[in-house]
Amino acid sequence: MVERVLNQTMTLSNGVEIPVLGLGVWKSSNTEASDAVQSAIRNGYRLIDTAKQYGNQPGVGVGIQKALKDNHLNRKDLFITTKVYNGDQGYESTLRAFEEQLKELRLTYLDLYLIHWPVDGKYIDTWRAMEKLYREGRVRAIGVSNFDISCLQDLLDHTDIMPQVNQMEFNPLVQEEELIGYMNAIGMSMEAWSPLGGGQALNNPTILEIAQKHDKTSAQVILRFNYQMGLITIPKSVHEERIIANTMLDDFELSESEMLAIQQLNQEKRSLWYEDFAWHTPHRQQAFADSVDSWDDRSEYLPK
Repeated sequence: MVERVLNQTMTLSNGVEIPVLGLGVWKSSNTEASDAVQSAIRNGYRLIDTAKQYGNQPGVGVGIQKALKDNHLNRKDLFITTKVYNGDQGYESTLRAFEEQLKELRLTYLDLYLIHWPVDGKYIDTWRAMEKLYREGRVRAIGVSNFDISCLQDLLDHTDIMPQVNQMEFNPLVQEEELIGYMNAIGMSMEAWSPLGGGQALNNPTILEIAQKHDKTSAQVILRFNYQMGLITIPKSVHEERIIANTMLDDFELSESEMLAIQQLNQEKRSLWYEDFAWHTPHRQQAFADSVDSWDDRSEYLPK
């Protein structure tokens, strides 16, 4: 019997096993995130991905604790990821932020801690703090997010431990071919955020044609593509029926020609990049300033 994609894992460069399919919770309130986490774990998910910037760590934490109890699971059965917020970067500030994030998540350790973005002049010190947490066993794996080849090489040149993961925007329209080649060569794993690519990818005629052939949804075809590309994938949903549907990837396989057809959709146009941030282009009008998403229900989920 073929093992379900949902139950399969990938071995990171440090030997830690990470599920290849998980749940993302970006743009979800604390209530939505808590409910989605409980639904996902109830339906077999074990990888949950959040970030301080999302403003829903407290909701995720409550969802984890309820799901563990309701499903008779142990903490070690789950793989929990969060990220260093851009405004917390730096050595001492990262260490302080880590403790605060653990408290919000109601956890005693993390499975994966990522630098959310390579903030100019700070990400090296941030990484050194994360190396300390890793050596102390507070985190099972450490990695980065949104690091291009230049930033990765800079990190490798000035620190001791190679990131085990780089979480990047990846979907049929943004396939990061050069970066994946570089990462494969050094043994770093790619994790896909925005793996479904929004309406432009989901409604692409090529994707729709392949979906119809397999009697699958566009989302399922894209997630199967990501899986066959060898990526860790974290689709976001707050609807239980979609959370379940996103796991139904086992009864079909994309042919070589179908994989090639999807690969040819690549436009390499990232939806968000360094020049969009005030920390990289401080004089640009309408540059993104770093802020944590605010939800009216936050106080209801904070640990007492």
